[in-house]
This record gives sequence, C-alpha cells and structure tokens, in this order.
Amino acid sequence: MPPGAGEFRYGGDGSVDLRFGVVVVRGEADERVNAALFGVERDFRHIKSDDLDLRPVFHRLEERVRAHVLICMLACYLTWHLRRAWAPLTFTDENPPGPGNPVAPARRSAAAQAKASCQYDQAGQPYRSFRSLLEHLATLTRNQVRYTGTQVTIPMLTEPTSAQREAFTLIGTAIPLTLK
Repeated sequence: MPPGAGEFRYGGDGSVDLRFGVVVVRGEADERVNAALFGVERDFRHIKSDDLDLRPVFHRLEERVRAHVLICMLACYLTWHLRRAWAPLTFTDENPPGPGNPVAPARRSAAAQAKASCQYDQAGQPYRSFRSLLEHLATLTRNQVRYTGTQVTIPMLTEPTSAQREAFTLIGTAIPLTLK
C-alpha cells in the first residue's frame, strides 16, 4: 500500500485488521471522518450478511485472507455503484441534504419523503428496496425449452418488465441475450 494509505495486519488466527491513516483537522472533520469510517465498516458487514448472504469464511494463510478481503471490498464497491445507479428505482434518497452536523440524525430530502409516502413513480411502477430490486431482477431468467418428442432445445429469455429494462439502462448495459 502507498505510504499513509493504510495498513493491513494479519492476525495469524484468520483475523484481519485494516487501519487507515487519516490526517484530520480538529473539530467537525474528526466527526465526519469517523462517520465515513463507520460507513465503510457498516457496508462491509452488510455486504457479507444482507446483500451477498455469505456464511463466515475463515482463512489461515495470509495470502488467502488478503484475497478474501479484496473480493469483499470489490463486492462492496460494486454494490455502492449499483445503489447509486438504481436510486431512481428504489427508496434511496437521490439528493440527500448536505451534511450539517455529522452526529445529528440523518434527514431526508422532500423528494425522498414523497417516494416513501407515494410508493409509486409517475409511470405507476412501485419503488423497491435495493434487496427487492435484486430479487425482481432475478426473475429475468433464461430457460432451455425442449419440445415433447424431440431432442432439440431452444434457449428462451423471459420477457423483461419495464423495471428490469430501466435497471439495465441505468447501469448503461443491454440485457444479455446470450451466455458467453
């Protein structure tokens, strides 16, 4: 790691200690940095339990521990990007109010309040949580259809819903029609 970027300590018992050296100005900056680091810890915990639903993995070799942490951090980064890209489809606050006091309770914007109270967008599509949007995207499946009395199989993709089309549009990719 570059100097000052952080430090990775392997405990030998499968534990990992990540430390980030942060240069901070006294006062509010301390609270903001602590809140940001708390967010990183929360996201790392979330990614393993809620988003990926992974069981605990215990590695003993330092190389494997480093690889495991890297994969988890990449998954966390991907999830962060997807949450931002899919904010228009979810209850996520797209324009949260600026940080006032970092230790004060978070406030929602008027648009987020409207999403929560209305539950549907202007097109009549329901807003979803990030988890339920992933579950909805999982219904877009590719099936192998075999006609009775033949050995011929034909791949068929289920018809995507408007929400599924919009989700792929928001991340700038087409719905994959074939496996590569």
